[in-house]
Amino acid sequence: MRLLILGLNFYPELTGIGKYTGEMAAYLAAQGCQVRVITTPPYYPHWRVQPPYRPWQYCRERWQGVRLYRCPLWVPRRESGPKRLLHLSSFAVSSLPAALAQLPWRPQIVITVAPALLSAPVALAAARLSRAKAWLHIQDFEVDAAFNLGFLHPTGRLVRLVHDFERRLLCAFDVVSTISSSMCARLVQKGVPPQRVFHFPNWVDTHAIYPLNGASNPLRAQMGLQTDDIVVLYSGNMGRKQGLEMLVEAARRLQPESRIHFVLCGEGAVRRELEAQADGLSNVRFLPLQPIGTLNLLLNLADIHVLPQRAGAADLVMPSKLTGMFASGKPVIAAAPADTEVGRLISRLGCLTPSEDAQALAVAILRLARDPAERRRLGSLGKAYADQNLSKDIVLTNLFQRLQTLAAP
Repeated sequence: MRLLILGLNFYPELTGIGKYTGEMAAYLAAQGCQVRVITTPPYYPHWRVQPPYRPWQYCRERWQGVRLYRCPLWVPRRESGPKRLLHLSSFAVSSLPAALAQLPWRPQIVITVAPALLSAPVALAAARLSRAKAWLHIQDFEVDAAFNLGFLHPTGRLVRLVHDFERRLLCAFDVVSTISSSMCARLVQKGVPPQRVFHFPNWVDTHAIYPLNGASNPLRAQMGLQTDDIVVLYSGNMGRKQGLEMLVEAARRLQPESRIHFVLCGEGAVRRELEAQADGLSNVRFLPLQPIGTLNLLLNLADIHVLPQRAGAADLVMPSKLTGMFASGKPVIAAAPADTEVGRLISRLGCLTPSEDAQALAVAILRLARDPAERRRLGSLGKAYADQNLSKDIVLTNLFQRLQTLAAP
């Protein structure tokens, strides 16, 4: 099976979409597929192209049996609506010649990953010209998020034009997949025929991420933490839709609790703002993005995982970081509306608080910090859910079987 994958993010990015697209491509190559990927130089979550890559240069690579074509990309230093559109457009334009160059190879399936939806027409054109099936995988409803988070201003005519473009584009693909049940339902609401919708969740390698179950964790020793200290951990992208300022405010309210330590690990557009907000808080520490080899130690550093979400973004995405939180066997507190998929899931497997309510988050953290039995119970529930529903082996096997069916004559 010949597969062409087009996506903005890819390995060696350690978090988010790049991690999942890279693992998917490597898995499919290991199953005997011929896999080619059109992507960009790694830039996320630092929001700058990482050396030795250059932002305005095409290059080719081989990785894990996959042939890579990296295309030029403009990366803004500061995010705004217009700059983000220009950023996404730069890949849509630069990826077009790379995609057209694959036509003689005659891919059987062309897969594109959104974000960025702006490059989906490139993938669709490559599929139609090579008589391949076209597959769109949606990690994030970026059009809805752009309006809800204020990147685009919702005037009546603009909303209608953008949503009409989105609907026509979605319906042009043979398969449209996304990462949660509620997002699948939203695709149907947007006009995608139900038989074309495929549930393809993000996964976790449960062989690599697992509870340490009392074994010593060198990260705790390096940070000078005592045995009875409670670590509240956020690990992931530090962007605007996460609402991380609420976490800093919760830390401010819990300063008198000397055993509770907040650790924020990662990079992103608002990290500097968060560091400024946390200035003077002795119970807040920031860590840089950690190497993949220490991810299990990092996730096991937590006594409590936290997942804040802005109300407007909570049902537009299913945060990929949640998979590792569950697999680590540690309890999760999420701030999200109860009627979203995140809210419904955490109501069963963790502790749910309202979005953007720092006081409620602080109360939930303090309650769990004082109740080790409840922490163990919730951690076990999350771990069992990860094993049964989010295992890398299960999720990618289902994908491979669907691809085989799609490629069959």
